[in-house]
Amino acid sequence: MARLAQTPGLTDVQRSIQETVREFADKEIIPHAQRLEHADEYPTDILDGMREMGLFGLTIDEEYGGLGESLLTYALVVEELSRGWMSISGIVNTHFIVAYLISQHGSADQKARLLPKMVTGEVRGAFSMSEPETGSDVSAIKSRAVRDGDRYVLNGQKMWLTNGAYSSVVATLVKTDTGADSVYGNMSTFLLEKEPGFGETAPGLTIPGKIDKMGYKGVETTEMVLDGVSVPDSAILGGADKVGRGFYQMMDGIEVGRVNVAARACGISIRAFELAVSYAQQRKTFGQPLAKHQAIAFKLAEMGTKIEAAHALMVNAARLKDAGQRNDVEAGMAKLLASEYCAEVVQEAFRIHGGYGYSKEYEIERLMREAPFLLIGEGTSEIQKTIISRGLLKEYKL
Repeated sequence: MARLAQTPGLTDVQRSIQETVREFADKEIIPHAQRLEHADEYPTDILDGMREMGLFGLTIDEEYGGLGESLLTYALVVEELSRGWMSISGIVNTHFIVAYLISQHGSADQKARLLPKMVTGEVRGAFSMSEPETGSDVSAIKSRAVRDGDRYVLNGQKMWLTNGAYSSVVATLVKTDTGADSVYGNMSTFLLEKEPGFGETAPGLTIPGKIDKMGYKGVETTEMVLDGVSVPDSAILGGADKVGRGFYQMMDGIEVGRVNVAARACGISIRAFELAVSYAQQRKTFGQPLAKHQAIAFKLAEMGTKIEAAHALMVNAARLKDAGQRNDVEAGMAKLLASEYCAEVVQEAFRIHGGYGYSKEYEIERLMREAPFLLIGEGTSEIQKTIISRGLLKEYKL
């Protein structure tokens, strides 16, 4: 029987990368994930191994020292990392989005200065849109950048920064008064550079501490307080002439991020299935393995089918983006289906484990706490449905 979530049409290089990362997850992530997750410990050794493999520069152009691989390759890597431990994929996700934003929208100076260091992991990226009083409504952000001579002064409070502490550059969306008719034309993205760590990591920029979460542990999630942060206009993503383009730049990054979340969901689902099918073949009830009971066998069949469907949508969304096509609807579909199916697959695996699934000794307990994050990360399921329906109504307009 073929392994779940096979991807046709891959190059030899893509298959080699996927297999290498899968082996890395088996040997270096899965054996340590439980201990690190329960201790909420930063996975330094695992990240060192990822740096040696070149994963931080996977999609960055070769001219900057990266591997220049596609979004599809990256999504397959994320799937394998998430199968090991979702927090690991979270560490590279925001880094990748920021690298993508700089590659696609950055100035020549920003690319030359930041991308080579991002390849090695010396500089890591964080991505910041959300605020304490805003969620999916990006237009309601309050953080603001005000022109002061040839500089901008930023004030406000941002929320839910993955890599908030250990990053060196934060792509940050704030409001700027550009005089545009639309609120979305009055937003700009700034590349805020800082020292890694907690506390005041740059003049006026403070990372207060780590947010304690139900799951998604190991990787730090933080707030960011901006109190008179003064930066030159060259800190605007793309340079001074890109003021007012921040929302559209960020949405380009979010399309990439939604493919990433779909890939994470597929990876967790695959791991949940592996745990369930292994347990179902070993655990016996009424004189035979659980897998021999039709009720359990049907659960496994449904789980496998959902994984294949989610994986196919994720691959399609990635390939569209790689082809230079707009993929907001397809990325939304992939993220919606994969995250919802992930929650369902993980819960079925949990049920197959019975009482043991509730024990912290079993890996499925951790997955039960991680899967819900994917229902809200990079936009809730309801937001995905809004994006999908708008896109479809535009295409099928009478």
